[in-house]
Amino acid sequence: MTLFQDFGITPELLTILAIDLTIAVILLTLMRYLQGWSVRVNSSKELAERDNFAFGISTAGAVAALGIVLTGAITGAAAHSYLIEAIGVASYGLFGLVLIKFGRFLHDKIALNEINKNQQIINGNLSVAIVDASAAIATAIIIRAVLLWAEDLTLNTFIAIFSAFIISQLMLVLLTRFRENRYASRNQNTSMQKAFSEGQIAVAVRHAGYMIAMALSFNAASHFIIFSPTAYMTNLVGWLVFSILMLIVLTVLLFIVKKLVLARIDLADEVEKQNNVGIAAVEMAISIAIAMILAALMA
Repeated sequence: MTLFQDFGITPELLTILAIDLTIAVILLTLMRYLQGWSVRVNSSKELAERDNFAFGISTAGAVAALGIVLTGAITGAAAHSYLIEAIGVASYGLFGLVLIKFGRFLHDKIALNEINKNQQIINGNLSVAIVDASAAIATAIIIRAVLLWAEDLTLNTFIAIFSAFIISQLMLVLLTRFRENRYASRNQNTSMQKAFSEGQIAVAVRHAGYMIAMALSFNAASHFIIFSPTAYMTNLVGWLVFSILMLIVLTVLLFIVKKLVLARIDLADEVEKQNNVGIAAVEMAISIAIAMILAALMA
């Protein structure tokens, strides 16, 4: 016990860690089963019997998303009592889970309004599953940033978190519409969502990179907005303005960097015509890398 104490590990700290981990495991397990319940299928059958890779990717995205959110709920700073710690982590964790599910609902109904996402995934469409998983992860990155930005555990705190969440979903829709317009202009007004439904994995991978990159750039905005739980309109306008600015900066940087890193490669032809997943993966990596660097610089 003396050795543990030398490193600052006390019985109280171990108890707090046990509480946090127990709640995290319960919520992660719940998320896995919610995936099946939400589309009215048996998740075990889809994963192990039908070997539905698309459902597996979608479920993986949901579980990873909740794990990301929990890192914002579990900050490492112990509460004043075990009960308060359990209530705090469980409240933020459950709220994050609800926001992830709500975010996916909004993404399905607004961003992916031309296709039946759930049916596509049940049918094994990997492209739609990649977009779905990436949207969940992007939403989770944003929720985590907002959880770390917010303070205390009050109704006003949850309102502030929800306000930033709504702005983030608006930005994801705007990003999707912008990418759709770019895709249509190069493909005789063909819908990017149609490309997803037809199983064009390269297009899905590239779009996934843009969504996650946008979420990471959204994270940078949290360093410039002062948390004020009762300033509802200030919070909304602040997140909206900084998110739009960061998205513009990110878009310009990605255009420049991709022209340099992938010089002498026709990206549109390779990804959209030839379904070159390798090139799309490089594009995705560049998008995420630049967004991470931008977020680090802003911090």
